[in-house]
Amino acid sequence: MRVAQRADLNKEPEDIAGMFDDVARRYDLMNDLLTFGQVRLWRRAMLHAIAPSPGELILDLAAGTGTSSLPLANAGAVLFPTDLSLGMLRQGHRMHPGLHFVAGDGLQLPYRDDSFDVVTISYGLRNVHDTTAALREMLRVTKPGGRLLIAEFSRPTWTPFRAAYTWYLGNVIPRFQRASSNALAYDYLAESILAWHDQPALGAMMLDAGWVDVVWKNLTGGIVAIHRGWAPK
Repeated sequence: MRVAQRADLNKEPEDIAGMFDDVARRYDLMNDLLTFGQVRLWRRAMLHAIAPSPGELILDLAAGTGTSSLPLANAGAVLFPTDLSLGMLRQGHRMHPGLHFVAGDGLQLPYRDDSFDVVTISYGLRNVHDTTAALREMLRVTKPGGRLLIAEFSRPTWTPFRAAYTWYLGNVIPRFQRASSNALAYDYLAESILAWHDQPALGAMMLDAGWVDVVWKNLTGGIVAIHRGWAPK
């Protein structure tokens, strides 16, 4: 990857939180720009996959500014938007004062066992230091028979498209450094996506963590995948 300084993918939780603190104010705008608006389609697909019901208790982990949480709350679910970054949570509170944000680490969630009907995390799992431990922690707080939905960047399935996408990550995203208050955040974004697991590998990790009946659906040719699993009854 042609970047001025290689991003550190072995960041501690406080380093990840600090990085997102720095980009919180423009986070949603930059997501729109980086994905050419596709992120809005991905959010709608995730909302459809979650299919929230009135009164359901939903943990939205790595909720950031609450953009993914608001439609779930509007559907009548009881939302717990949770994030490690206090900067993101402060920005989310300014944008969506009706949501009740919670500061929490994905490896040590501040919730009791068997608390939630649904746990969801969008584009945050690859930022957790220990993926399998995070998946087990999410299982701990999910009610028996409850479900987990993960939206995460993944691996395009068509080889020519994958090559073009890899070129975009390595050559275009770093240019967003100029518009960012934290240039290394966009180095980290590109490199963490390239280093992340493909769809079958993440599915296998979910099974290893104790989730059952794991399936996934590709979006935009596999740039993003939605993985779904259930807590054993």
